[in-house]
Amino acid sequence: MVRDELQQASDTLREASELVDEETQQRLYDQSNQLAELATRDADPDHGRLDRHMNVLHELGRELDGEASELVQSARNSVKEYRKTVPGV
Repeated sequence: MVRDELQQASDTLREASELVDEETQQRLYDQSNQLAELATRDADPDHGRLDRHMNVLHELGRELDGEASELVQSARNSVKEYRKTVPGV
């Protein structure tokens, strides 16, 4: 089962990584890889893990500008939308 919103967030971060410096690119790749893993693993991610990703993406988005910032915000929104479907909290 693929969690579409998380896969979309991963893909969007990869797109954003093409627009930034090497250090930020690595940070975006790391987030992208982790979200891709969450999108396809057997167990559902919990609220805490998703919240940590949202916080990292918030910080990254604030450090960037232009299209890269917009793409990171879009990825964060995708995680947020998926998180609404997670039971609990």
